[in-house]
Order: sequence, then C-alpha cells, then structure tokens
Amino acid sequence: MTREDAEILLTEAGQASDGDFPLLDAAIACALHEDPSRDPQAARDLAAAGVDRLSARLKTESAEEALAEAMAGDLGLNGDLFTYEHPDNADLLAVAERRRGLPVALGVYYLHVARRCGLTVQGVDFPGHFLLRIETEEGPLALDPFSEGRVVMPSELTRRALHAGLTPDVADRLDRLMAPVSNRAVLIRLQNNIFARAQSARAYARAERAALRRALLDPKDHRPWLDVAAAREGQGALAGALEALARASALDGGAALAARAQRERMRLRLN
Repeated sequence: MTREDAEILLTEAGQASDGDFPLLDAAIACALHEDPSRDPQAARDLAAAGVDRLSARLKTESAEEALAEAMAGDLGLNGDLFTYEHPDNADLLAVAERRRGLPVALGVYYLHVARRCGLTVQGVDFPGHFLLRIETEEGPLALDPFSEGRVVMPSELTRRALHAGLTPDVADRLDRLMAPVSNRAVLIRLQNNIFARAQSARAYARAERAALRRALLDPKDHRPWLDVAAAREGQGALAGALEALARASALDGGAALAARAQRERMRLRLN
C-alpha cells in the first residue's frame, strides 16, 4: 500500500457512518500512511489470534476475565512503562511486533477482538488515559488495556479523574466518566497522540501526516486543518499552510477569524 492508497482508504473511512467505521483497517492504514514500506500482515495475524484465544476463553470465563487473559496473557499485549513516549507505541504495526503500546493503540486491538466475539465493548475517552467499557451481567465495567486489561474500580476512576483536573462533582459521575465514544473518535485520539508528540519534538513532517489523517477521518471538523497549517508552517511550507487555513475556514465560519489572522501573518512572511 502506498501513502496515496492509504489516504484513499482513510477518505472512505471518513465518509462511513459511525456504525460502519472500519476501526482495525483504518488504524492499519494510518500506520501505513506513516511508513508505507511495511507489511501489515503481522497486525492482522495478531487480531485473528486474539479472536481465536478469546473465543476459547469465553467458554469457561467471564467476559472481562476472558478478554484480559486473551489479550494480555495469551498475546502479551501490555503498556510500555519504560519508553512511553516512543513513537512506536502509537503505531499499530509496531505494537503488533513489540506487543507494547499506548492505551489507545492497545485498545484498538481489544475493541476489534471483543466485537468479533460478540462482546459489547466501547472506547472511553477518559482524560489522560484511554480506557475501555465492557457490558456485563452486573453492569458496565472499566478496563485498562495499558495494565493487562484489569478492571478499574469506581473509586479508582474518581481518583484518576481528580488527578486529571476534573472537578469533584464531575469526578463522582460514573456515567460521565464511562461515557462511550465512537470508533472514529478512538482512532482520532490515537492520531492526536501522534500529532502532539511530533509537534513537541519539532518533527513537523510527522505532525503534518498525523493531522492530515485526522482531517480525512473526520472531514467535517475544521480543527485538523489548523494543525496541518501549524505543522506546515513549522516546515517553512507557508503556501501549503495557507491552503490548510483556507480549508479550515471553509469548514467552520467560527474558525475564520483565527484562521484569517494566521493567514495574514503568513502572507507577510511570504512577501
């Protein structure tokens, strides 16, 4: 798959409804868009192995135990505690090889495998740390894919929420803390992680690619184009930055004022 092929696939995913969003395929396309020279088969094989292992475990174990044991125990997927900021932790193909990654990258595999086995599992856009929500006979439970898929108790959710800066009245609302998000939002969160780390490291070309992937995945959102513009400006590609700002303004009039100010500043640099 070439980078252009990946962009076509991501464009098609962006046009899909939330219910039909192809999470695993789109996540693999994101990884190939970053580095098209790789073979995605290892990622697909890992997902298939997860389905096999979870299917077997569900015959004798509860849903939450089976999912954690299949993914963390059998497949060895876990969080990277020692090199957390490494770019490979946010890359689905690298995660398949290393069996280590960020919570949201690991979560993509958990979500795909769980749903293929008939479980109701969704992503939770928890502040500072992506979690999963699994529906059980006793009610919903929060799972942490970064910590071997273990259950996160309500008191721990509240503690984490307070630590992340949420107010006490919000931190005590489990319905809000465990609100599920769409597959699209899960993958966009992963690209946001990549963008933020790349921009901070002044790896502007990498940051631009991550922002562009967000723009393709959610074509109605103007904000990725603002990030594309910032990344292009960091590379000195001012004409391309102006084009991205124009796209942001076209998508959302509310962004027009800020985008106009940025455009004028860059036009001065062009002249």
